[in-house]
Amino acid sequence: MPGVKLFSAFLTISFLAAGADLRLGIIGTDTSHVIAFTRILNDNSLPDHVDGARVVAAYKGGSKDVKDSYTRVDKFADELKTKWKIEFTPDIASLCRKVDAVLIESVDARTHLEQAKVVIAAGKPMFIDKPLASTLEDARMIAKLAKDAGVPWFSSSSLRYGEIATTMKYPDTLGVMTWGPGPIEEHHQLELAWYAIHPIEMLFALMGTGVEEVSRTSTDGADEVVGRWRGGRIGSVRALRPYGGYGALVFRSKEVSQSNPKAAAGYRPLLVEIVKFFETKQPPVSNEETLEIFAFIDAAQRSKAAGGAPIKLR
Repeated sequence: MPGVKLFSAFLTISFLAAGADLRLGIIGTDTSHVIAFTRILNDNSLPDHVDGARVVAAYKGGSKDVKDSYTRVDKFADELKTKWKIEFTPDIASLCRKVDAVLIESVDARTHLEQAKVVIAAGKPMFIDKPLASTLEDARMIAKLAKDAGVPWFSSSSLRYGEIATTMKYPDTLGVMTWGPGPIEEHHQLELAWYAIHPIEMLFALMGTGVEEVSRTSTDGADEVVGRWRGGRIGSVRALRPYGGYGALVFRSKEVSQSNPKAAAGYRPLLVEIVKFFETKQPPVSNEETLEIFAFIDAAQRSKAAGGAPIKLR
């Protein structure tokens, strides 16, 4: 393992010294992110192009029991092959030998731990797209294995770098309410990790870490999750079903600030952070914060099972 990591680091340094783009590999072609990310990274004629890295290889993956996977995996794979000339590999180990860093994009978060194990064994830094995992235990195991092997990683929703989360951080914030889509996928044990991860990530971007207790009220049309932070601050998120817009209210010492209903989002700001991470190996979101987000979601799931009772984080 140490030899693999040293060789990988040597290749990365050599590429950077030569001014070449980092070579990225994609695992999982069952999300529209693979097309959007490849377009922004590989087409330097676009106004939202991000320099420094290119997608060069992919492993298709896919899950036969998740509709959002089996109905899209071949379509996006074909587009990567025909339009973007991406090379496909028969397995993840082969992919890792062709790239400097990896984007785990599989839409089914249940697959992320096993996929990450191969990437970690190859010593490649990795970005794991939302959600990091389908359970808190899987999330913690990814973190442990990566730490033990010295492999840097991070995971984030693109909403963390959108207009709402980046323009509404105030030193006098007393509490925050965010909202956004919250559809549920039946195979994911942590229901809110599937899509409500977006407004939850915005909540943490604006509140920071320090959650102690969580309660959840759930209906067919929405979930309301309330967290109590250290020091008595309260943050809440409303997950809308089937879909809805994104927004935030920030309660401050002398006023309440509301987000712009037409706030800009997009993937470019996230990709800027991803490329910077692959160059520096320093995650822009600490692994500890990402794990606290999953502990928050886990506590919300246990609160639902307990009829909405407040649940302390594990």
